[in-house]
Order: sequence, then C-alpha cells, then structure tokens
Amino acid sequence: MAILPLVLMGAIGAFHVADKIITLGTMSSRALAMAQARIEAKRSVRWERILMDDLNHDGMFESVMHDDGQNGDLVGGDGVYSATAEKEGVSLMWTVTPSRTGRLSGAGYVVIESRAIYETNQGHREIKLIAIRANPVYVGE
Repeated sequence: MAILPLVLMGAIGAFHVADKIITLGTMSSRALAMAQARIEAKRSVRWERILMDDLNHDGMFESVMHDDGQNGDLVGGDGVYSATAEKEGVSLMWTVTPSRTGRLSGAGYVVIESRAIYETNQGHREIKLIAIRANPVYVGE
C-alpha cells in the first residue's frame, strides 16, 4: 500500500516530462516550418514582387519590406530589406539583401535570410535559414 503513492508520483512526473518534451518539439517544428515558408515564398514569387509578402495566403500583399530602420530593420539605408511577424509564440524576421545597393532590378542575386525565435523553459531558441536567389533577367554590366 505504501508503494502505490510512490508509483503514482513517478507516473505523474514522467507525464510532466513527456509533456514538456512534446511542447518543445511542437514549438521547434512550428518555428522551422514558418522560417522555411518565408524562404520558399521569396524563392517562388516573381522577381518584381520579392519585397512584398502575402502572409495569410489570400492573394493580397499585407507587408512590404523596407530599408528604413523600423519594424525589424536594424539600420536604415544599409541595403538590407527586412520585415517581421509574430504568430503562435514564434517571432519571425526575414531579410532580403541584394548583391548591389540601389535598385533591386540591378542586382544579380539576393540573399534571403529567415529567423524564427521562440521561448522555451531553457531560454530562447533561434532557427536561421539562408537561401540565394538569382535575378532571372540580370545580364550583367
């Protein structure tokens, strides 16, 4: 009879640990999926629209990336276009960096970076993905 409470407490502890592991796995999977979705969206859109974002997939652009030092853009005028979004406990920041400063049409390629940051009980975690996309109409100078 004295063993039953110990077994019960052990089982409750095991379920508690399992719940934390499952929650951590869910958050990391969600963050990875969100970061990959931003990269793929930038890789698949027409070149002229690479700085526009359809975040809820309804065909309308909700976000236009800027290089003005606001809303996730670290430094204005540095040639790095940035945007941010927060969804389901994951902070998402993505940037597009042209190979040349100036007009986007004059760049031979862009570097697309997506970062997803989320909190766990051990602190914050970050997932960072990078892709390169070539300008399909660039002929050089």
